[in-house]
Amino acid sequence: MNAIEARKLFVKKSKTEILHGLDITIKTGSLVGLIGPSGSGKTTLMRSIVGVQAYGGDLSVLGQPAGHKSLRQRIGYVSQNPAVYSDITVAQNIAYFATVIGAPKLQAETAIKKVQLESHRHQLVSSLSGGQRARVSLAVALLGDPEILVLDEPTVGLDPILRDELWGQFNELVQAGRTLIISSHVMDEADRCDNVLLMRDGRVLWNDTRLKLLQDTQAADVNSAFIAKVGESS
Repeated sequence: MNAIEARKLFVKKSKTEILHGLDITIKTGSLVGLIGPSGSGKTTLMRSIVGVQAYGGDLSVLGQPAGHKSLRQRIGYVSQNPAVYSDITVAQNIAYFATVIGAPKLQAETAIKKVQLESHRHQLVSSLSGGQRARVSLAVALLGDPEILVLDEPTVGLDPILRDELWGQFNELVQAGRTLIISSHVMDEADRCDNVLLMRDGRVLWNDTRLKLLQDTQAADVNSAFIAKVGESS
């Protein structure tokens, strides 16, 4: 079963169409880089997948319509502005969100360990570095042991070392069987992904492996391939 399937997916906001009839398939257990410039529709697509954005057309997630109540604990979502509390500790944040979604206490402990924050568990979130705060948000998303993780620009603004550490954790999650969709407007992030979904102006330019993209465009990197695909679609 595919993790996500979209057919003729569209989204309108204030009578303006944001997504224009997208056809997308994302395989279970894949790491997909959702890449495109700001305003290309990445966040709208991700919000549709996790069920917090009204849409038209067909969009199924793990065999259910996007937004179905049965998917609540099967999908983890980290938005561009993560909703963690800066005035309480790491452990208190994780415990609070575990209670909200009804996750066992043991999962809260497991989530802290998975993101390597054991030594910071009693630290206020406000005192953490940017990369550590990103890990707190990731820990929250891991509660409920979700099958799909949707992460909206989780590494933007981080220094290269912190980005490497987070991408290492993302790859570990994929190796454990999770499906990850990670958005970025930074093209070189796509070079870390086996699968690439390129978007521009609410349309999909490419949805397949990175290797096939480079072969198809005869480009040396994803940035050059993106430019080539924009030229093809003009």
